[in-house]
Amino acid sequence: MSNPLLDFTDLPLFDAIRPEHVGPAMTELLGQADQALAQVTAPGFAADWNAIAGTLDVATERLGRAWGVIGHLNAVADTPELRAAYNEALPKVTEFWTRLGADEKLYAKYKAIDPARLTEEQRQARKNALRNFVLSGAELTGAAKERFSRIQERAAEVSQKFSENALDATDAFAYYADASELDGVPPDVVQGARAAAEAEGKAGHKLTLKMPSYLPVMQFGTNRTLRERLYRAYVTRASDQGDPRFDNTPLVKEILSLRREESQLLGYKNFAEVSLVPKMAESPTQVIQFLRDLARRARPFAEKDVADMRTFAAEKLGLADPQAWDWSFIAEKLKEERYSFSEQEVKQYFTAPKVLAGLFKIIETLFEVAIRRDYAPTWNPGVEFYRIERDGKLVGQFYLDPAARTGKRGGAWMDDVRARWLRPDGGKLQTPVAHLVCNFAEGVDGKPPLLTHDDVITLFHESGHGLHHMLTQVNERDVSGISGVEWDAVELPSQFMENFCWEWGVLKHMTAHVDTGEPLPRELFDKMLAAKNFQSALGTLRQIEFALFDMLLHSDHDPQADIMPLLQQVRDEVALLHPPAFNRMAHTFSHIFAGGYAAGYYSYKWAEVLSADAYAAFEETAGKDGLPSVQTGRKYRQAILEAGGSRPAMESFKAFRGREPTLDALLRHQGMA
Repeated sequence: MSNPLLDFTDLPLFDAIRPEHVGPAMTELLGQADQALAQVTAPGFAADWNAIAGTLDVATERLGRAWGVIGHLNAVADTPELRAAYNEALPKVTEFWTRLGADEKLYAKYKAIDPARLTEEQRQARKNALRNFVLSGAELTGAAKERFSRIQERAAEVSQKFSENALDATDAFAYYADASELDGVPPDVVQGARAAAEAEGKAGHKLTLKMPSYLPVMQFGTNRTLRERLYRAYVTRASDQGDPRFDNTPLVKEILSLRREESQLLGYKNFAEVSLVPKMAESPTQVIQFLRDLARRARPFAEKDVADMRTFAAEKLGLADPQAWDWSFIAEKLKEERYSFSEQEVKQYFTAPKVLAGLFKIIETLFEVAIRRDYAPTWNPGVEFYRIERDGKLVGQFYLDPAARTGKRGGAWMDDVRARWLRPDGGKLQTPVAHLVCNFAEGVDGKPPLLTHDDVITLFHESGHGLHHMLTQVNERDVSGISGVEWDAVELPSQFMENFCWEWGVLKHMTAHVDTGEPLPRELFDKMLAAKNFQSALGTLRQIEFALFDMLLHSDHDPQADIMPLLQQVRDEVALLHPPAFNRMAHTFSHIFAGGYAAGYYSYKWAEVLSADAYAAFEETAGKDGLPSVQTGRKYRQAILEAGGSRPAMESFKAFRGREPTLDALLRHQGMA
């Protein structure tokens, strides 16, 4: 037990795990999993769900949990030593999962299980498992099977390298700005930049490409030259236009080629078809039609957004020919004039502790649970740990890692530490544990961190994923929480939670001015609400641009061809603001090249349809005070969150709403009705 990665008595020992523990732990756990696989596939072993789970699932769950811990540390506390240990273990781990998923003897055992002897949850898990065996190459033989296995290993390595290049290219950039260059940049950002430079013993103000540093300069900085400098660095990261050490161009071609080859081995035309097999959507054509239909509806509103910005830029800012690095600045200034407030003004009221308390209050009220501080070993002093209880009983726990820092991947995400599971090795109920990760700015001058309203929305979004994982009442691991949920429905609970960031009854409890403690004034909230759909159509077109590019890239595109002409073709069709030729957004598009969203980025827009329609049920049943109905919250919790992946997402949606979803609520919520 001297290796903390092999301690499964309770929560991971994050504070004790070192890079040197990775190799030995993986060797041990892979050995145990191999032994378990050999045991259950032996001719005499019964084709019985519980017998297989009690041997194989116990071993693979331990392997998955330990590897999840290592992967998490690699994302939030990256060091050269940990990265080396992770990359050394990656091929072995990938090889095992690939072999497991394609094991024809194990596939035969699952096929031989009598579904009549299973619970409903187990039947759904078995159905998913049989589908996944086919997608994992279990029906392939000989050279085709061998090649499929090599593809999985290589794809894992290349995706990891893509992710590393994106992180390293981001971390490698720093610009030390003079105070005179920072006119208009919010004071807390300027202070943070000065402190960052001082910490390195340098003069000036350290600006980076991390969001808390980059975005405020683009939105508020009046210095066009500085904006152009940062923009150019940001959009050329990890590409042929930037530092050649981090160029992702060859990796993109290899990833796409591997995916095309994999899909053809499985008997599909392209990777888009493979990607959609376990999703709600039926075909790439259906997705493309959905995206184009939404683009057609959003376009007239977006055209007005752009016309307004061009007029404003020319008349008020003296910018007759705005460039890509001007649009965020123009939009912010137009918003300030039109609605008489700025994001900077709003931010003063959203202190991190107060926002968190407000988030917890709405979760506790709506879902009839209690959230308490808890203790667990962590990887950084800024990480907090909590427990969720119902009727005094533990339901789930989560780590919250809110702050941006060097060595931590950008963006925000939810990940699972372990799933809810009625363990087959002793019958004990294992409660779920989640990670909620964000990248917010740190507090300055001893004050608490200040969040933008977008940051608040991000926090609510990730908590929605977390609740989906933690509030499940399903006891079968493979379909509990987010497991087994179709990928294009998995964003429903996260986007659903975002709606509460626009409810006065909720928002007023989560604000306190950083200096005076005064709550957000109603007048300022009304201005925010009026501005809520400011350029939402433009934002919709931007998401459609990414989603359409992703779907076409994985459909008809030649994997060895340059991706830039396709991206340009999509922009010509959808976009209204065309970036310069040097823009290489796709080279850091980690969602599709290093995450789970390949031929699935459309999920965000489809899930918005689901979540807007689900939230409309709360609007229809809200009390006179505007607060959401607890009864509707209970129905939502039971139909969507507690059911997890134990049935198709459409069935869960219909159990809650009584019908299939429609586009109407989304268009209304985004001011495009």
